[in-house]
Amino acid sequence: MPGDAPTRPQVANPILAGIKGRCPHCGDGRLFDGFLKLAPKCDVCGLDYSFADPADGPAFFAITFACLPSAFFAVWLEVAHQAPYWLHLFTTLPLMLATMIPPLRPLKGWLVASQYINDAHEGRQYAKVEK
Repeated sequence: MPGDAPTRPQVANPILAGIKGRCPHCGDGRLFDGFLKLAPKCDVCGLDYSFADPADGPAFFAITFACLPSAFFAVWLEVAHQAPYWLHLFTTLPLMLATMIPPLRPLKGWLVASQYINDAHEGRQYAKVEK
Protein backbone atom coordinates (compact mmCIF):
# COMPACT_ATOMS: atom_id res chain seq x y z
CA MET A 1 0.00 0.00 0.00
CA PRO A 2 1.46 3.41 -0.90
CA GLY A 3 2.58 5.47 2.06
CA ASP A 4 3.30 2.45 4.27
CA ALA A 5 6.77 2.37 5.78
CA PRO A 6 8.96 -0.49 4.54
CA THR A 7 8.94 -3.48 6.88
CA ARG A 8 12.71 -3.80 6.89
CA PRO A 9 15.23 -0.98 7.03
CA GLN A 10 17.79 -0.91 4.27
CA VAL A 11 21.31 0.33 4.03
CA ALA A 12 21.39 3.33 1.72
CA ASN A 13 24.01 1.80 -0.55
CA PRO A 14 24.51 -1.98 -0.89
CA ILE A 15 27.83 -1.43 -2.65
CA LEU A 16 29.30 0.40 0.35
CA ALA A 17 27.88 -2.11 2.83
CA GLY A 18 29.34 -4.98 0.82
CA ILE A 19 32.74 -3.40 0.29
CA LYS A 20 33.03 -2.59 3.99
CA GLY A 21 31.90 -6.12 4.91
CA ARG A 22 28.98 -4.85 6.99
CA CYS A 23 25.51 -6.24 7.58
CA PRO A 24 23.11 -5.22 4.80
CA HIS A 25 20.30 -4.78 7.35
CA CYS A 26 21.81 -2.53 10.02
CA GLY A 27 25.09 -1.50 8.40
CA ASP A 28 27.03 -2.06 11.64
CA GLY A 29 27.51 -5.79 12.17
CA ARG A 30 30.19 -7.92 10.58
CA LEU A 31 29.29 -9.84 7.43
CA PHE A 32 32.33 -12.13 7.38
CA ASP A 33 33.76 -14.61 9.87
CA GLY A 34 36.99 -15.12 7.94
CA PHE A 35 38.39 -13.86 4.66
CA LEU A 36 35.52 -15.23 2.56
CA LYS A 37 33.41 -17.19 5.04
CA LEU A 38 30.11 -15.53 5.89
CA ALA A 39 29.21 -15.19 9.53
CA PRO A 40 26.11 -17.19 10.54
CA LYS A 41 24.29 -14.01 11.60
CA CYS A 42 24.85 -10.33 12.31
CA ASP A 43 26.38 -9.73 15.73
CA VAL A 44 24.46 -6.44 16.11
CA CYS A 45 20.93 -6.91 14.73
CA GLY A 46 20.81 -10.72 14.52
CA LEU A 47 20.03 -10.95 10.78
CA ASP A 48 20.44 -14.58 9.68
CA TYR A 49 22.76 -14.75 6.66
CA SER A 50 21.47 -18.14 5.51
CA PHE A 51 19.62 -16.39 2.66
CA ALA A 52 22.94 -15.44 1.06
CA ASP A 53 24.30 -17.54 -1.78
CA PRO A 54 26.63 -15.56 -4.04
CA ALA A 55 27.95 -18.86 -5.47
CA ASP A 56 30.67 -18.21 -8.07
CA GLY A 57 29.71 -14.58 -8.69
CA PRO A 58 32.71 -13.01 -6.92
CA ALA A 59 35.15 -15.27 -8.75
CA PHE A 60 33.47 -14.54 -12.09
CA PHE A 61 33.71 -10.79 -11.64
CA ALA A 62 37.29 -10.97 -10.35
CA ILE A 63 38.38 -13.13 -13.27
CA THR A 64 36.55 -11.06 -15.85
CA PHE A 65 37.57 -7.60 -14.73
CA ALA A 66 40.88 -8.18 -12.96
CA CYS A 67 42.52 -11.40 -14.01
CA LEU A 68 41.83 -11.25 -17.76
CA PRO A 69 43.86 -8.04 -18.20
CA SER A 70 46.69 -9.73 -16.29
CA ALA A 71 46.50 -12.71 -18.62
CA PHE A 72 46.59 -10.39 -21.63
CA PHE A 73 49.69 -8.77 -20.14
CA ALA A 74 51.32 -12.20 -19.83
CA VAL A 75 50.53 -13.03 -23.45
CA TRP A 76 51.81 -9.63 -24.60
CA LEU A 77 55.02 -10.09 -22.58
CA GLU A 78 55.59 -13.48 -24.14
CA VAL A 79 54.80 -12.47 -27.73
CA ALA A 80 56.56 -9.10 -27.73
CA HIS A 81 59.67 -10.00 -25.74
CA GLN A 82 59.81 -13.82 -25.69
CA ALA A 83 60.28 -13.54 -21.94
CA PRO A 84 61.90 -16.44 -20.09
CA TYR A 85 59.82 -18.39 -17.59
CA TRP A 86 61.57 -16.88 -14.59
CA LEU A 87 60.45 -13.40 -15.72
CA HIS A 88 56.85 -14.60 -15.89
CA LEU A 89 57.28 -16.11 -12.43
CA PHE A 90 58.32 -12.74 -10.99
CA THR A 91 55.98 -10.49 -12.98
CA THR A 92 52.90 -12.29 -14.24
CA LEU A 93 52.22 -14.56 -11.25
CA PRO A 94 52.31 -11.78 -8.62
CA LEU A 95 50.27 -9.52 -10.88
CA MET A 96 47.59 -12.20 -11.30
CA LEU A 97 47.49 -12.95 -7.58
CA ALA A 98 47.34 -9.24 -6.71
CA THR A 99 44.46 -8.63 -9.11
CA MET A 100 42.52 -11.79 -8.29
CA ILE A 101 42.52 -12.27 -4.52
CA PRO A 102 41.91 -8.79 -2.99
CA PRO A 103 38.66 -8.06 -4.89
CA LEU A 104 37.00 -11.35 -3.84
CA ARG A 105 35.85 -10.20 -0.39
CA PRO A 106 34.35 -6.83 -1.44
CA LEU A 107 32.67 -8.48 -4.43
CA LYS A 108 31.17 -11.21 -2.25
CA GLY A 109 29.98 -8.61 0.27
CA TRP A 110 28.41 -6.56 -2.52
CA LEU A 111 26.59 -9.60 -3.94
CA VAL A 112 25.27 -10.64 -0.50
CA ALA A 113 24.11 -7.08 0.24
CA SER A 114 22.45 -6.89 -3.18
CA GLN A 115 20.64 -10.18 -2.55
CA TYR A 116 19.30 -8.79 0.72
CA ILE A 117 18.35 -5.35 -0.61
CA ASN A 118 16.60 -6.80 -3.68
CA ASP A 119 15.03 -9.69 -1.71
CA ALA A 120 16.53 -12.20 -4.16
CA HIS A 121 15.77 -15.89 -3.68
CA GLU A 122 16.72 -19.08 -5.39
CA GLY A 123 14.52 -19.93 -8.37
CA ARG A 124 11.72 -22.36 -7.62
CA GLN A 125 9.84 -24.66 -9.90
CA TYR A 126 6.18 -25.01 -9.16
CA ALA A 127 4.15 -28.11 -9.92
CA LYS A 128 1.74 -27.83 -12.78
CA VAL A 129 -1.87 -28.19 -11.68
CA GLU A 130 -3.91 -30.54 -13.85
CA LYS A 131 -7.54 -29.61 -14.54
